[in-house]
Amino acid sequence: MTIELKKETRQEAIASIERYFRENMDEPIGNIAAGALLGFFLEEIGPAIFNQAVTEVQERLQARIMEVDIEVHEDEFQYWRRRERGSKRP
Repeated sequence: MTIELKKETRQEAIASIERYFRENMDEPIGNIAAGALLGFFLEEIGPAIFNQAVTEVQERLQARIMEVDIEVHEDEFQYWRRRERGSKRP
């Protein structure tokens, strides 16, 4: 699966890479080189990040699914129990 960024996001990422190089490296990096570096990271490292995110989402969804029975559970056969407690509602 190829990870694609929206045009605006890609532009911001490239600008961020350029700034990082200006502020932290001995030599600045140009726009084209920053774009190529971003492409490399997306292709090489992006899938690992994506897969980790999918795993975390699956874990969270599984935890929520496990709680569904607690949130929406209704006790069965309550008519007579309520009647015995004096409730007149079915």
